[in-house]
Amino acid sequence: MSTTTLAAGIDFTDMDMFAASEPYGLYDELRAHAPIWHHPETDHEEPFWFVTSHALITQAHRMGARLSHQTGPGRDGTGGITLPDVDIGPGIMMIMTDPPEHTRYRKLVSKGFTPRMVRKLKDSLRTRSHLIIDAVDGRAEGDFVIDLASELPLMAIAEIVGVPQEDLHKLFEWTNLAIGRFDPEFQGDDDDPHSPQNGSMDAFNMTIYAQQLTEEKRRCPGDDLMTKLAHAKVTMADGTVTELNDLEISLFFTLLVVAGNETTRNAISHGLLAFQEFPDQWELLRRHPELMPSAVDEILRYGSPVRYFRRTAAEDLELGGAQIRAGEKVALWYSAGNRDPEVFDDPHRFDITRTPNPHMAFGAGGAHYCLGANLAKLELEVMFEALINRLPDIEVIGPPERLRDLSINGIKHLPVRYGPMASAEAA
Repeated sequence: MSTTTLAAGIDFTDMDMFAASEPYGLYDELRAHAPIWHHPETDHEEPFWFVTSHALITQAHRMGARLSHQTGPGRDGTGGITLPDVDIGPGIMMIMTDPPEHTRYRKLVSKGFTPRMVRKLKDSLRTRSHLIIDAVDGRAEGDFVIDLASELPLMAIAEIVGVPQEDLHKLFEWTNLAIGRFDPEFQGDDDDPHSPQNGSMDAFNMTIYAQQLTEEKRRCPGDDLMTKLAHAKVTMADGTVTELNDLEISLFFTLLVVAGNETTRNAISHGLLAFQEFPDQWELLRRHPELMPSAVDEILRYGSPVRYFRRTAAEDLELGGAQIRAGEKVALWYSAGNRDPEVFDDPHRFDITRTPNPHMAFGAGGAHYCLGANLAKLELEVMFEALINRLPDIEVIGPPERLRDLSINGIKHLPVRYGPMASAEAA
């Protein structure tokens, strides 16, 4: 099959396509015939390179700053493959920087996500998972995303960052507005389906909240990340030592809160869907709870909460035989790499015994490997441990409502029937 044939009718910037379903069949075709493919220009995006194979995504990660995370010039800045051509400044948004700036800023918060620090949360998270399930007691049906999947990640990131638990509803609302900036449910609709709707007031409110929280942590320090950021000093490349300014702290807060809860929320939701599609795996996990660690990895592989990250070529380079010129965009499509038959036997089967499982849900190595990977795994483990013991007959009773977005493989709503609930003591 030629790349010309492949290009006909395919637009991987079409958010409505992803809102309908994940196009795994198209990923398979591209991976087999053009694992790095030059996506043609669309009405709202400039041309870019689309990478679907596990091997090439891994190779791209190993290129470091040659494939840069820094913001490059984009057509319209509406949040698709391209990004606005603005000078963000070193470290202003950690996810959009390259080493050494990225490394300096990452160190400010990395200690809050080490395996040792995350393990300290395990008993607390287990207790909270049971409280979350207790809250649906007596209800025959509900929305799994709202009732269950969203709660534990919100509680965990709030505790780590230092947000009072009574403000969880604010974090939930702000997260939905941030990740749902192209979804009519959260932002309304207009004549341009690729234009983000007016969430500026909510972004402003989140910034004000972060600044107020920072001042509170300066007056009354706690054992949390906002306290560390409020008092942080960073040594720059030229040896100067500087404090974070209010904007940098606010953007750190946004990154930690949004990335710290929405991806895990979606992973939990995708996990339940996978178990419903493969009920034998649900029964296997119930009989063999010792399989939980490998089940968590398989949930992350099969669901791939983040579809892609975009890089910009900092210089002319070659990847998979493609000659990429400086300034061109490269989209590393993790949800395709996670179904690569060269790496995963029977990749479209959900198999909780799969090992090894070199999935790319947290990236493919390098400086930008997901900071919250340990926390996400623990939250998935604790939540599904509680589900298999306390809601063993939970059943999906309708199709999921998917988020209208390119980068986030999100589920907004998932109707379920809860079934009989076992007591926490019995579990």
